[in-house]
Amino acid sequence: MFRIRRPRLTRLAALALAAALLWPAAAGAQSRIKDIADVEGVRDNMLVGYGLVVGLNGSGDDLDDSVFTRESLIGMLQRLGVNARDDDLDTDNVAAVMVTADLPPFSRQGTRIDVSVAALGSASSLLGGTLLVTPLLGADGEVYAVAQGSVNVSGFSAGGAAQEVVKGVPTNGRIPNGAIVEREIDFQLAELTDVHLQLRNPDLTTARRVANAVNSFVGSQAARSLDPATVRISVPQSYDGDTVALLTDIEQLPIATDQAAKVVIDESSGVIVMGSNVRISTVAIAQGNLTIRVTETPQVSQPAPFAQQGETAVVPRTDVEVDEDEERKMAVLPEGVSLQQLVDGLNALGVGPRDMISILQAIKAAGALQAEIEVL
Repeated sequence: MFRIRRPRLTRLAALALAAALLWPAAAGAQSRIKDIADVEGVRDNMLVGYGLVVGLNGSGDDLDDSVFTRESLIGMLQRLGVNARDDDLDTDNVAAVMVTADLPPFSRQGTRIDVSVAALGSASSLLGGTLLVTPLLGADGEVYAVAQGSVNVSGFSAGGAAQEVVKGVPTNGRIPNGAIVEREIDFQLAELTDVHLQLRNPDLTTARRVANAVNSFVGSQAARSLDPATVRISVPQSYDGDTVALLTDIEQLPIATDQAAKVVIDESSGVIVMGSNVRISTVAIAQGNLTIRVTETPQVSQPAPFAQQGETAVVPRTDVEVDEDEERKMAVLPEGVSLQQLVDGLNALGVGPRDMISILQAIKAAGALQAEIEVL
């Protein structure tokens, strides 16, 4: 008698099979640390400056109305050795603008960055203009970059005496690589002994999972969650003096993020966004609208031809229709229904977005909605 033996899976093969079965479900619900957290200290810095755009084709500021443009133009010309103190100074080819830019982290001297230019006065368009040298200041009042160059405007305006067509925003433009960094912000990332990760969406569970994932990767208790938004990582000895390598390795670790149940409502547009963890207790919902339609169809009454008496008169006729939505019934949603069941139940009642907002707020007021409602 022969007995057929089934091949036995090795331990490695079994683990590989289990990982293959679980991978699709896990991959769809996980995010990299790189995508959910920022490194404390690695951040942009906002810059702002005031300047002049010249070379406009009659679309600049009115110097009589925009006093700051007039004074800025006179001051600039005087610094260049030109006496412009004249009551007859009148040009519409100059516009005062605000220049803004973001200084990326670790930007070195000589690096070029993009800048945005926006009209400050009565200019109708910045098309074809050139920004003159403009210092860009940080929050501390120091100059970190200097901007200059031709303004790229995507919008335009054209018209005549009776009609004008405007597309986009012609008073706003950009200068790609229009500023040169003149001052560096000193931050020695490689010399840090402790690194703080800041979660973009603070959550206790997610912070704990990030710390556990880092500890499992480095093989020690190097990471610890301090609060819902901060995870502190002590640089282990294997990465001593090479914090950049540590961050490069751990930012690719997958994390199953968690979030609180929340319903976000934008009443101005009627948009409703509900998280997957939204649950409700047992509740009965009825929704109906009383619609009254009044139609006026007046008729003209005239006497018979050649009648001795009578006159033309307007006879009012009013038709009133009342719709009480009697076909809509009350629906009962059982305890613990999911987001999909909640939406299906409200859609079954024929509820639109506007009415759905009122229903969700009423369910929350009744204590049956186990989620936070945030109204924008």
